[in-house]
Amino acid sequence: MAVRELSALEARVLAVLVEKASTVPDSYPMSLNSLTLGANQKTAREPVMNASESDVAAVLDELKAMSLVNSVSGSRVARFEHNMRRVLGVPGQAEALLAVLMLRGPQTSAELRLNCERLHRFADVSSVEGFLEELATREPALAVKLPKAPGAREARWAHLLSGEPAIPTASAASSSGAASSSARDEEIAALRAEVDELKAAVARIQAELGLA
Repeated sequence: MAVRELSALEARVLAVLVEKASTVPDSYPMSLNSLTLGANQKTAREPVMNASESDVAAVLDELKAMSLVNSVSGSRVARFEHNMRRVLGVPGQAEALLAVLMLRGPQTSAELRLNCERLHRFADVSSVEGFLEELATREPALAVKLPKAPGAREARWAHLLSGEPAIPTASAASSSGAASSSARDEEIAALRAEVDELKAAVARIQAELGLA
């Protein structure tokens, strides 16, 4: 089932539900308060957010309208559970990868394997890449492999549930590379000056000691 593009907060709330269902099952389904805390968590989140409970409540209404979230009755406090796997038609392994991408932003296959550990334990990096490739070749695609950044050893992956991810332009990458090169040149020049000073100090000591 196709869903519209999710806002950053919609993706975050949905991913928090997926994460907490595995990591704190005793507290799942989640209350509005615990969901807000999970969305604003300072660790394992990129970017860090500062959403209010009213913001999260409005997002939950939108997610419920797309059937991605259900409210659970029978409790004094309203609680919520996700329905992501069924609505998107993905296996649990792919669901875990999408959730971690929504929580932490673009990552390499190796980073995803490590960060997915508590949601799903992948045997190796190749199995992670297999599920990512499957997500990338779906129609519509749910993940994309980003162009390798200058100087990076591995390419990163991003989810597409919130549309195409922002990719630094060539000019931005070029200016960043130029800045790095300039910083390196300055550092080398400083080191050379320091070596010259040390050589001069050694020469003075040798002269004072009458050494050749």
